[in-house]
Amino acid sequence: MSKKIKIILTSLGFTIAVVFVFAASKSDIYAEIIKSQRLVNSVYKNLIANYVDDFDVDAFTRMSIEDMVGELDPYTVFIEAEDRYNLDLLATGKYGGVGIQIGKREDRLTVITPMDDTPAKKAGITNGDVIVKIDSTLTDELSLDVASDMIRGLKGTKVILTIERFGNEELLEFELTRADITVKDVAYAEMIDDNIGYVRLTRFSKNSGPEMRTALNKFVENDASAFILDLRNNPGGLLGSSIEILEMIIPKGQLLLTTKGRNKESNREIYSERTPIIPTEMEIVVLINEGSASASEIVAGTLQDLDRAVIIGKRSYGKGLVQSVVGLDKEHALKITTAKYYTPSGRLIQKPGYINEKLVIPTTNEDTTFVTVGGRIVKAGGGIEPDFEIEVNYNYPLSYECLRKGAFFSYVQKHKQSYSSLQELKKDVQLLDDFQNYLVEIELEVITAGEKALNDTKKKLSEIDSTNADLIAAFDIIEGFIENHEATLFEKETEKITELLYDEFASVYEGEKGRFKEQLKYDQTVNEALTILQNNTVYNSVFAVEN
Repeated sequence: MSKKIKIILTSLGFTIAVVFVFAASKSDIYAEIIKSQRLVNSVYKNLIANYVDDFDVDAFTRMSIEDMVGELDPYTVFIEAEDRYNLDLLATGKYGGVGIQIGKREDRLTVITPMDDTPAKKAGITNGDVIVKIDSTLTDELSLDVASDMIRGLKGTKVILTIERFGNEELLEFELTRADITVKDVAYAEMIDDNIGYVRLTRFSKNSGPEMRTALNKFVENDASAFILDLRNNPGGLLGSSIEILEMIIPKGQLLLTTKGRNKESNREIYSERTPIIPTEMEIVVLINEGSASASEIVAGTLQDLDRAVIIGKRSYGKGLVQSVVGLDKEHALKITTAKYYTPSGRLIQKPGYINEKLVIPTTNEDTTFVTVGGRIVKAGGGIEPDFEIEVNYNYPLSYECLRKGAFFSYVQKHKQSYSSLQELKKDVQLLDDFQNYLVEIELEVITAGEKALNDTKKKLSEIDSTNADLIAAFDIIEGFIENHEATLFEKETEKITELLYDEFASVYEGEKGRFKEQLKYDQTVNEALTILQNNTVYNSVFAVEN
């Protein structure tokens, strides 16, 4: 596609955006739309009719639309039929498929886990199975997205998965009938202390409300005095689901959220309309991090503003925009940013810099300091700032390289028959030595940040002078230091490696719930939450106001 055409279409996108921003009244808007549409149609028709080369009209149209909406903000997008999966999943809470989570392990398409009560689980597919063919298509070159699309499909249709299973010489063939697979938004909900519950919510779909209600009722029935709501890495989802969950906690009649937009229907004040299911004295800690966005921030921000929960972790992502989906035809839709949302104190959670200020006039600068119902000062201007910030150590280069290369997964698949349970495994004093030998066997290489920086520096300096003896000697000394450091990584990361090995074995012997249970034992942020909830003085100090 020529640069000239793209510039013209970007200009058209600019024209239409300007129309919507500057038009003074509805009649002016409609007049400008008609005028602009005529111009768009004229340019489009003349380009197709007269451009020197033939081109794909459908691709040209898609590119034109994507350029137009792409100039506004990251969340206003053009949606085609094949892109509707995630939207439909949130709206319905289910999809057509066989019920497996897949990933790439050693560059092979692998079953991470089959979901309970699904066609895959019932047929006997198990974690660690390698999918070598989907119907008649070899999977070697398939991306995860393409493979997932091929496995999903309409309820009642069939798909054949050809499986390579460790220990079996023959390939296994499974003909599966796709079913409606209900997505679980609550990944784990259990009592993790005598009187403290824990619930991990992974998204906000149609299923979130009922699943959270079940989890919270379980805590009430177990006489829990507190619970931890884990929203880390929860990207959000349906606004309605976040409100439904807040109504389980916040008293009836309380303001939960305000949305503000250009259209009348976008301006709303949303109040709790139901009686909460948990008692007001039940204490709450909410966990957030940089991956907590949108609906997650609504829940965390509202609970913080109403002094109903202690928020711990890292500052959240900062997405405070509401999108509405407008159907264009049977196969296409627009997801348009139509409003901003504000927490009860009036905070805008959206981080700055999300709009193209050449096209859209930004609103007047928002205040950055607000007050909770109890008088605490809270900040706006880019996500939810936690009451307690938790610094998590991610400096485990060997451990994360093992994860990235699937070393934990492949080791466990080779040795899962050696033990009858996780408890028996933990008694094996040779486990770490054996795993270290396995890493040598598979020739796992770790490039630390220092080694990468050295390689980059060597490359740049060699372009200037590749024969300088002083430089070569200096590099040799640094390389020796890095090699010595890398040689001690296993010893330095023994604790982390042990945790990750136990996690992987737990998923084999006890399923995904077993994995979550094992992970929580070593989770620094969860343990901090437990410490806060076990000390009333620390918990209540968060809500204290200095006079």
